Amino acid sequence: MTIVVTVKINDGIVLAADSATSFFRDDGNVLKIYNNANKTFNLVKGLSIGALTFGSGGIGSSSISTLTKDLRRRLSGEDPAHLDWKLDPNNYTLESVASRVREFFFEDKFLSAYGDNPPDDFMMGYKLCGYSSGAEQPELWDVPITAEGLVPKIIRDTSSCGANWDGEYEAMDRLFFGLGSNFRLALLNRGLPADQVNEIYLGLASELSAPLIIPAMPIQDAIELARFMVETTIRYVRFNLRSETVGGPIEIAAITKHEGFKWVQRKLFYQSDLNPPAG
Repeated sequence: MTIVVTVKINDGIVLAADSATSFFRDDGNVLKIYNNANKTFNLVKGLSIGALTFGSGGIGSSSISTLTKDLRRRLSGEDPAHLDWKLDPNNYTLESVASRVREFFFEDKFLSAYGDNPPDDFMMGYKLCGYSSGAEQPELWDVPITAEGLVPKIIRDTSSCGANWDGEYEAMDRLFFGLGSNFRLALLNRGLPADQVNEIYLGLASELSAPLIIPAMPIQDAIELARFMVETTIRYVRFNLRSETVGGPIEIAAITKHEGFKWVQRKLFYQSDLNPPAG
């Protein structure tokens, strides 16, 4: 599990994630948890496009982090075999980039690695965040890939502003909606008809929801909210009676209209002062 968060406001969008990645035994029990996975990316350096990933940490023998960097080369025009993928900084849309994300991860990588026989529990989520060229407001697109092997639908978050989270839901569902993940099951166990359960859940979630975001809030406050959401989930999982499948360093980035993609908090496996940029 993991926690990835976005906070979208008028002035931009904030991305945040933990760094835990879990490996499981065949019986479903946790084998090992590492706390240094990369889940937050500047998808195209120099452009206002970021990405978050959750779920499966790799396809075949390659991590999602490495594959994302391969995709970056294509979109940046650095892959000689895919020069037509290069984005024109002055003429691209997030929707077209999301289509490339789906083509790369599903058609090129997922189908090549697994064909018609993917792992039964495979689920990978990919969130594309940022600005289309010349756009006034930020966008959020989801590209989910599951074991069913169906062509994934690209989903746009059409809400003007708000918080979004994926991976480990429990802490944020309770905080924002006042309802835990077992609420629907509790209603069923008390004899409520299944066709009423979801209606009741949605109604109560709307009534109990906590308004934590104002569209005009400053970007710094959106950053602090995103950090709070990830930190709270990490602590919730830590003190719950279960494996600590959310944790490690928190990475945060913000994307705004004029500043573009900026790292706010980031981990590196190397010392930057020992590895200055080439040239």
